[in-house]
Amino acid sequence: MKGPHNIWRLVRTGATLERTGAMGVVLDAFDAPRPLRIAARLLGWPFKWLGYEGDPSMPPATRALSALGPAYIKFGQILSTRPDVVGNELAQQLRVLQDKLPPFSIETARQQVRAELGLTVEEAFSEFGEPVAAASIAQVHKARLAETGQPVAVKVLRPGIERAFRTDIDAFYFSAFVIETLAPSARRLRPRDVVAHFESVVLGELDLRLESAAASEFAANTEGDAGFQLPEVVWGLSGRRVMTMSWAEGVPLGDNDAIDRAGHDRVALSERVLQLFLNHALRDGYFHADMHQGNLKVAPNGDIVAYDFGIMGHIDEYTRRVYAEILYGFIRRDYKRVAEVHFEAGYVPADRDVDEFARALRAVGEPIFGMDATRISMARLLSYLFEVTERFGMETRTELILLQRTMVVVEGVARSLNPHMNIWRVAHPVVEDYIKNAIGPRASVRDLTRAAQVLARFGPRLPGLVEAALIRQADPREPPRRNPWPGRLFWGGGGTALGAALVLLWHVSA
Repeated sequence: MKGPHNIWRLVRTGATLERTGAMGVVLDAFDAPRPLRIAARLLGWPFKWLGYEGDPSMPPATRALSALGPAYIKFGQILSTRPDVVGNELAQQLRVLQDKLPPFSIETARQQVRAELGLTVEEAFSEFGEPVAAASIAQVHKARLAETGQPVAVKVLRPGIERAFRTDIDAFYFSAFVIETLAPSARRLRPRDVVAHFESVVLGELDLRLESAAASEFAANTEGDAGFQLPEVVWGLSGRRVMTMSWAEGVPLGDNDAIDRAGHDRVALSERVLQLFLNHALRDGYFHADMHQGNLKVAPNGDIVAYDFGIMGHIDEYTRRVYAEILYGFIRRDYKRVAEVHFEAGYVPADRDVDEFARALRAVGEPIFGMDATRISMARLLSYLFEVTERFGMETRTELILLQRTMVVVEGVARSLNPHMNIWRVAHPVVEDYIKNAIGPRASVRDLTRAAQVLARFGPRLPGLVEAALIRQADPREPPRRNPWPGRLFWGGGGTALGAALVLLWHVSA
């Protein structure tokens, strides 16, 4: 981390918010207390002249974030899906960040295509139009394949995006260091780990070959999902900085007026988008982790079409089961079980009181049930939940950051379609179905089968492992010697698969 450089970057961030008029908008959106407003203005106003001017035609918050760079834009994209947190006015302003940023020139895009594919645009495409969408990292052009005339979407990375992103993320690391230094109580949130996780996720967006592979895997997993479709990758015209996919027709999921004119049922769409996400996360453990309105369309037949696969989330089977049990516990209002799952998974330190934690969770969950979604202040709920995690010493789980963030985004998308949607009622059948399949006799049989397969692969090595374990137990300082008899005696004595597994685990952990 380059200290002086990052101090300057942070000062300029505050100055940009002040210069563009975004400071007041942000403070109002979060209902900041008067002392904080006064402090922010006193610190920001003297440096106002140092801020970026941005595009005066944009709303203040959008103008500031787009001027500050790609990482700030990503943050704004997330906030744009949460009108219940930042208010309708600011959410509408930030929605521009999803796919309506200023594009780079078509000539630059043509140069990028030629440099990456080794073909001129004319050789690859019979048509190559102006950009139809421009986001923080890349922009998309509608084109037609020269060979077949098929309409396609050509995604091209912004020139210099890697360096711009590195500048932003370096400042974030510095900010995390300052927070941990000046506010030791915040260390449990592991801000530097959070930034590292965010960095690894977005770096994946900067290599379109990885996005192409993600799209292919996601399509294979979701092939049988009703009411859901994905564009296909054109592998021969895709590379690190250019990606070509079949064109997806439809209206943007964020345009309620267009959805209504097309005759689609917004209530059904809101429920489907949430249930699709939960199915992908729980059933497959592989989900689209950037499901904001700018990456979703409604096809003419009513299907939801997803695209832009630069950020995909993966969670292992154990974590999925924990997550499902927590969700199911909230749905059933069984807060004691939710608390127990947190303790069993190690999310809460073992020295804390499980009953007290359950009561704290009840205070989070109860306001949701039996209440119109429009009356729920998600900002207050999140604020209280943060207080709960702080009081019980819970650390940030970096492996769950992407899942939690996407859940917030998807809920925001669903509620933008139907403000009265009850998230728990809609989630219930998906989570209940997963619980039935993942926890129970059938799941136990599957787990044992997988364990047997692993043991079978280690079978040829087990006698040697047993031998090494016995030698180590006799004299830990003595290096392993090749002696066939201990292993033979073990197997001759009727050693079982369970015994072999225990020895193997002891050997690995010793």
